[in-house]
Amino acid sequence: METRGRPRILCVDDEPNVLAGLALHLRRRFDVVTAESGHAALKLLEEGESFCVVMSDMRMPGMDGAELLSRVRKLAPDSVRILLTGQAEMKSAISAINEGQIFRFLTKPCPPADLLAAFDAALEQHRLLTAERVLLEQTLHGSIKTLVDVLSLTSPLSFGRANRLKTRASELAAKLQLPDIWQLEVAAMLFELGSITLPQDVLERVHSGANLSEAEQKMLARVPEVTEQLLQNIPRLEPVRAIIARATKPGRHNGPLVDDPSLRSTELAARILRVAIDFDALEAQGHAPALCIDTMRGRADRYDTSVLEAFAALYGTSTVGVEQIRDLPLSGLKPGMIFTEDVRFTNGALLCARGYEVNQSFLERARNFRAGSVKEPVRVIVRAEPPKSVR
Repeated sequence: METRGRPRILCVDDEPNVLAGLALHLRRRFDVVTAESGHAALKLLEEGESFCVVMSDMRMPGMDGAELLSRVRKLAPDSVRILLTGQAEMKSAISAINEGQIFRFLTKPCPPADLLAAFDAALEQHRLLTAERVLLEQTLHGSIKTLVDVLSLTSPLSFGRANRLKTRASELAAKLQLPDIWQLEVAAMLFELGSITLPQDVLERVHSGANLSEAEQKMLARVPEVTEQLLQNIPRLEPVRAIIARATKPGRHNGPLVDDPSLRSTELAARILRVAIDFDALEAQGHAPALCIDTMRGRADRYDTSVLEAFAALYGTSTVGVEQIRDLPLSGLKPGMIFTEDVRFTNGALLCARGYEVNQSFLERARNFRAGSVKEPVRVIVRAEPPKSVR
């Protein structure tokens, strides 16, 4: 948001002379951009322009300053907003401050010293906002990484399933053009977090699709509650928690989506995750993908039809020619291959669950395994190389 060391600001007014005067007073300390209407200002933001501060006149034709700054708040929440108004518009200015969370309002005529002081204060507010956001993002990313690492170390089975859910859910979300896919991906990775409380034998029965006793079913039913307790104190994970809660909520999931854009996105993400979870559970029972999809179609009220059919287009048919299933020794593995079966040590302990994607870190670990300590060969999916273009 800065050009050559100067903070970038946007001034909006329908009078060119006023804009020229503002630029004259501000350009020595700021990189000043001007717009002669609210629509022109919004276009700049929609095209990716960013500003530390946005100041708008209140009275403009077409879109007044209150409406503009309210929309700026949604498009560029880090931009600090200032409203320039006349004394006669004081009531409207107060309303605009409440609705648009405007940082300051200035009355006309505004002395240059007051104008500069307001922009200096707004710039400091912008620094505080961005510093807080960066800190929160670092805290969030660090917390998620720690939780995923804990899951991988304590429950390879659950970690393997989490990777499968993330892959399928993110690919389906991309197909359906879901915004903020990262929230769904985090929900998929952390969905199984509460399963660390399950005994290993119960966890293996769950992931193999075996029938569970009544006591085991009660243990499994408590997993979402445990996951919620583990996530509830992490900042900015509210949408992720909502996705998990809705995806695991019993009942119908095929009604119309709500009108509110943010709630709509969360609900759609939950429906995507629900389809991915149930498909994985059916596949764990040994069913072919096409049969899994047909079974899910028979539970029409449980899924959003458009989501299920989009998922069927991605995973409901054979992938012969695109992927190959091969049995390989550990020494033959390469990054990107995916285990189709659990990989175990010869003593029966689990090394990696099916669905785990081989990466360089795993290959480094595999070099240190004692010869004969892992059951070989291992079965993996090998993605076909994309055809080379002919020149």
